[in-house]
Amino acid sequence: MQSALRIETNILPGNRIEINLPLEAVFDSVGQTIEVIIIFPEKPKLMRQNILEWIERSRSNHPFRTAEEINHDLQVERDSWDS
Repeated sequence: MQSALRIETNILPGNRIEINLPLEAVFDSVGQTIEVIIIFPEKPKLMRQNILEWIERSRSNHPFRTAEEINHDLQVERDSWDS
């Protein structure tokens, strides 16, 4: 019968790992070949998108304003400081 043991460990400098089997897991296995499976934690997937799509989506979320509209809004804000 095949047995399995799950152990978590840290990656050491030089991309090395060290596994210490618990004493109760040793069955005259010194010198025998074992299989080690490494499962890395999932990384969040980065969404790749076309720059033109990003610009278009940004524009649809924030309507385009002319320089005159922006200057007017700035002037209104500055005028509010004086009151």
